[in-house]
Amino acid sequence: MSGQDWLDKDFYAVLGVSKDADAQEIKKAYRKKARQYHPDRHPDDPKVEETFKEIGEAYSVLNDPEQREQYDAIRAMGSGGARFSAGQGGPGAAGFEDIFSSMFGGGHGAPRGYPAGGGGGANPDLDDLLKMFGGQAGGGFGGGGPAGFQPGPSKGQDISARTKISFRDAALGTEIRLTVDGKAVTARIPAGVHDGQKIRLRGKGRPGPGGGPAGDLLLTLDVEEHPVWSADGANLKITVPVSFDEAVLGTTLSVPLLDGGTVSVKVPAGTPSGRTLRVRGKGLKTSKRTGDLHVTVQVAVPSHVEGKAKKAVEDLREALAGEDPRAGLAAAAAG
Repeated sequence: MSGQDWLDKDFYAVLGVSKDADAQEIKKAYRKKARQYHPDRHPDDPKVEETFKEIGEAYSVLNDPEQREQYDAIRAMGSGGARFSAGQGGPGAAGFEDIFSSMFGGGHGAPRGYPAGGGGGANPDLDDLLKMFGGQAGGGFGGGGPAGFQPGPSKGQDISARTKISFRDAALGTEIRLTVDGKAVTARIPAGVHDGQKIRLRGKGRPGPGGGPAGDLLLTLDVEEHPVWSADGANLKITVPVSFDEAVLGTTLSVPLLDGGTVSVKVPAGTPSGRTLRVRGKGLKTSKRTGDLHVTVQVAVPSHVEGKAKKAVEDLREALAGEDPRAGLAAAAAG
């Protein structure tokens, strides 16, 4: 964050606290705002992610007494209309010319290499001002300069990345290794993640200036489709073919599970194609809950029959001649 940002941004307003708020009030406000605008609660809203970053920036400054003092001083100078021209400071007040006089040993006026302000004067760029103070642009006054201020540590920048994982790894959880910003990163993927989900890996971002904590890595997951399995939240879904006689007479199926086991599922007699049977507790196991297994029955119709099989179907058709599976369809469609 540049020094000019400190002048432009009202961190107190970002956290919703007054300028005389104590450390406890600031911490309480930060926690409330962070929960409200956490990206994990709004995965599809990029504006919320930006707001979350602003909340973190505000707290990193206001939570540090030294940085807060520097920030308040900079804001006070900005709101007070500080200029390079002489005469800004009234009795008992130190203007920029007093600072320049004490620092550079000169009389009134601007230091060498910087023109004095005109009648109206323009606001100086704060980064240039900080450089004159012996520091560097960005985040508070620079260390080692005549002003004697040291920049406080601040959190490093967050970075974003994408990676592709298999459906099985997304469902069961896994550990992956990837390269981000030229460095190797190991990430633990929790069980039950879905396609497009973003997970925050704390401390995996860029190093923090001044020895501050590293930023976070926001990792977007692209989950590959599986030919058999799909998921709806923590519920695992599979479609299982059954023969015509199994659907009519009923049967018990041995259905595979994602972990390699099987489970027995009873198909009642007269089950139509497309009906879903639920097996409790056999879905995905996440940190929050265990889902169910949804088994959708699909009646397999033979593409070719002859001989005894054909005769049996014809006999069945005669036996069911009085039944019309489409009864009432026309009336319902016209309604």
